[in-house]
Amino acid sequence: MGRHFGDLARVRHIITYSLSPFEQRAFTNYFSKGIPNVWRRFRSSVFKVAPPMILMYLTYSWGNSVHQQSKRKNPADYENDE
Repeated sequence: MGRHFGDLARVRHIITYSLSPFEQRAFTNYFSKGIPNVWRRFRSSVFKVAPPMILMYLTYSWGNSVHQQSKRKNPADYENDE
């Protein structure tokens, strides 16, 4: 009597497929396709990501060295002190 929750509407011309989680293989083609795919994706994006990272690292290290130099005292200013 009445409709069940799964049968609330009738949808036509839509086909859905599902696979039981017990029938799936978690690491299918992991070594034969997975690792080469990671390597391919890394090679395709390394030239987009690496130059800005290198530039930012060089800027950061330059800024740190300039900051350290500005904190030092000049020994010539204190030659005549006693």
